[in-house]
Order: sequence, then structure tokens, then C-alpha cells
Amino acid sequence: QTVIAFGCLMSDMWLGEFDCVSPEVFHSALEKQYPAFRKKSQQDAQEFLICVLNELHEALKVRAQLLERRCVTNAKASRGSIGETSIITQLFEGQLSYEITCLECKSTTERPESFTVLSLPVPSKRACSLEDCLKCFFQQDTLTWNNQIHCSWCGTKQDAVVKGTITKAPQIIVFHLKRFEWRDKHKGKLSTTIRYPLSNLDLSPYAAPPFCRGAEYSLRAVVNHSGFLDDGHYTALCEHSVTKNWYSFDDEQVTAIPNSSVQTNTAYLLFY
Repeated sequence: QTVIAFGCLMSDMWLGEFDCVSPEVFHSALEKQYPAFRKKSQQDAQEFLICVLNELHEALKVRAQLLERRCVTNAKASRGSIGETSIITQLFEGQLSYEITCLECKSTTERPESFTVLSLPVPSKRACSLEDCLKCFFQQDTLTWNNQIHCSWCGTKQDAVVKGTITKAPQIIVFHLKRFEWRDKHKGKLSTTIRYPLSNLDLSPYAAPPFCRGAEYSLRAVVNHSGFLDDGHYTALCEHSVTKNWYSFDDEQVTAIPNSSVQTNTAYLLFY
């Protein structure tokens, strides 16, 4: 039901018969699978995005498996070729590799991890750039005390250093700017102004050498959050994929905007 409702929503948007389109039917279908979104209180856009991508992946993955079973006559080949893949993973899924080095014996292990959204720390309370957030995310970190690793070579827990790199860059990369943080047992919001490029975002400094090519991205959409944790408002800025013009989406108001207005101080999710 969710994927059908999503398909109908996309059709309504692209047919252009209405000044604005409400996602109410799609939201109703999704909240049956994720009851947290039934509440009238504000929910997190990043969590909602992950639920949407997961629901679409699960539905489209099943359909892909059925088609593959019909097309492949060799039963063994069919079973071997069916994996956890869909159009969602093809577009959004990337891969990180964490290199973990024991500081005692210097042995190194690698831990791969798939991602669809990269949650980036915000290293300043005043102003910073997306590049600063990326450098903070990918900087080498030291694991000590309760974060020690169990080294298989030493046979005991040891201090270690860990560093992540991108080993597979997704076609669409989504950055979640971690504006909400805990302050004295209360969750607050960082109002940091974060500068981000509209084009030529280069991820090669954070990628393993074989995967550096084609790692430049252009901005396609921004989700903004104004207000506070429990009392805020979401808006979106999106580039039209055909005309390349930018538009602001604020509930029922859809407005054309200049490129200069795409940079905001309330950006929460960035789609490249």
C-alpha cells in the first residue's frame, strides 16, 4: 500500500494538474507501518526519511525478486543472484570502511558499514561549513576506556584508533546535520549557520583511492527546520530536474526562488 501511495503521489506531482499536492494519503499508508508518526506532535524528518526509504526498499525488493525468478530458469543461479537490492539501494546506498588499529600490537582490521544517510556532527556553535562537518566526521578517533576494542591478536581489550573512508559513493548522498544535542540532560538545538556548496562538492578526500573518480556532487534539495525540538516547522527547497530552477515548499505555498536563496541558516537535511 505504501509504495502504491508513493507512486500515486509522484504521478500527481509530475502531471502538474494542481498548484500543490498533499501527501496525506501516502502519510496515512506509512503511519500504519510506523505508528510513531500517528502522533500529532512534531517528528524528526531524518527518522521519517529513513522509514520511507526502508519501506520502499522492502516493497520494491520483493517485486525485483519475483521478476528475477520468472526470468532466470536456472534455480541455483536465481537463488544466488537475489540479494538485498532495490532501486532504493542502487540510488541511496553507500559504503564506509572503518580501519581500526590496535595501539598495543599495531594490528589493523577493517569493518565495512552500509549507509543511506550520513549524520554529520556540527563542530561549531556559531558558523562553519559542510566541509568542516565532513572533516570532523572522517577524522581519526581514539578509542579508550569504555570504548576500547577487543584485539584478537593481543587477546585483551586495548586502546585503538579508528578512521573511516568511503569505499562506495552513492548516486544520491544525503547529509543529516546533527543540530539536536544533549545539554545537561535536556535536548537542545544548534542554530549554527552551515555553509554548503550548490555544486562541485568533492568527496574524494574522504574516499578510498579506487573510488575517488566521479565523487563530485551537486545540491538538489534541502530540508529546513525552524523553531525548536518540540515546536518547529519544516520546509523544503528543491531544484526542478528539468528546468534547473529552484522552488521553496512551505505547506501549500510553492514559490520560485533564486539560487542565492538556497543557502539558509536552518538547513537540516542536504540531498546531493
